[in-house]
Amino acid sequence: MKINLYSTMDREVREFIPLEDTRAGMYACGPTVYNYAHVGNLRTYIFEDILRRTLEYAGYRVEHVMNVTDVGHLTDDQDDGEDKMLKSSRETGMSVWDIADYYTKSFFSDLSRLRALEPTVVCRATDHIEDMIALVKRLEERGHTYESGGNIYFSIDTFPQYGRLARLQLDDLQSGARIAVDENKRNPKDFVLWFTKSKFENQVMLWDSPWGKGYPGWHLECSAMSMKYLGEQFDIHCGGTDHISVHHTNEIAQSEAATGKPWVRWWCHGEFLLDETGKMSKSKGDFLTLDFLEKQGYEADDYRYFCLGAHYRSQLRFSFEALDHARTSRKNLISRILELKRSGVPLPPGPEASEYLGRFEQHAGEDLNMPRCLSELWGLVKDSSIPPQQRLAAAYQMDTILAVGIREAEQPEAGELDEELQELILQREEARRQKEYSRADELRDILLKRGIEIQDTPSGTVWKKRV
Repeated sequence: MKINLYSTMDREVREFIPLEDTRAGMYACGPTVYNYAHVGNLRTYIFEDILRRTLEYAGYRVEHVMNVTDVGHLTDDQDDGEDKMLKSSRETGMSVWDIADYYTKSFFSDLSRLRALEPTVVCRATDHIEDMIALVKRLEERGHTYESGGNIYFSIDTFPQYGRLARLQLDDLQSGARIAVDENKRNPKDFVLWFTKSKFENQVMLWDSPWGKGYPGWHLECSAMSMKYLGEQFDIHCGGTDHISVHHTNEIAQSEAATGKPWVRWWCHGEFLLDETGKMSKSKGDFLTLDFLEKQGYEADDYRYFCLGAHYRSQLRFSFEALDHARTSRKNLISRILELKRSGVPLPPGPEASEYLGRFEQHAGEDLNMPRCLSELWGLVKDSSIPPQQRLAAAYQMDTILAVGIREAEQPEAGELDEELQELILQREEARRQKEYSRADELRDILLKRGIEIQDTPSGTVWKKRV
């Protein structure tokens, strides 16, 4: 199976050819564990899971490394703002260590419910301080650092290729940059590798180093840990588009300056999830979590399905109406899958089902086009000319990439609604979505006669049996 991936560095889709024939090294920027992940964060991790699943579907052995930033760092990529861990500690009364542990567990619980595969390696920043110190030493030996005000800085002027990922020009960076908050910097875009003079009182996370007791700059950890587990050159580095201009730009500078050779072959970035005010962000105070969606009656699978409805490089606008639509569509899909399951055990796909699979694989391989993949799945399950057992087997195969709960779908337990009543509720939801209100009222009356009361809420339709 051929895979073409968009390269942020090259601004084009290129055929994926890894450094090793059957191995794909993939690093993903993980969470900063000072708060819950919001659903915008989780969209990026769903994209990365789809990428990994597609690579594995194509036969690659994926070494998937993800960091956990459990070292306090600043609220701004430019070394400005507050320390996130200290801020959370002050607001909650918990220690920074307890905060990191609590939100790390919460994050991986979210990933599990979203059916994201567990990374091959999960590496905590606090476990790799010596690796970061060693990287700073290498940079120091090669003449890329300077000490100022007690901190160790990376000098971007020593790395002529600085900014090529984001299409930045060094002359523009120097002359057009805003006034630097940190007066110790020679260039406003220089960044801290090691802090010994903290801006914050009561700093708890401190380690001994050749430059004094302190803590690492944020950008340092990803370079040190990715190279520790994947080598000084590897295939794919993932993250959100918000990391392109500063975080990933700085990672490239320090990594390639230290080794003297190209670092990452593919840079892959997922686009933003937007709310009514723009990009979803923790800094706004109120943000949506997976737990909140589940309390409103949605399943994690509904949110994953919603995300698959847009290409990962396209911005996606969140609304509960759109999520309702995704939930209805997924429920209809599962209803059809359950119908196929009643036909018997899956059988190897014949020529017709294989045609759907072939197109599905082509779309997945063409820069992870999940909307087209979903379209092929729907075409397959609806095609009554294909024996149901073959459709089921092909759907199972598609779900190894999509992971929307097809294989795990089960018949309702005793006490739940039977299939006919579920179908009537789904039809009514669809009628409301299409603004066919007379039809929706008609279906409500039918359900009421069958002993099912329907209530429409802001988060969707709920039902209960009449006593």
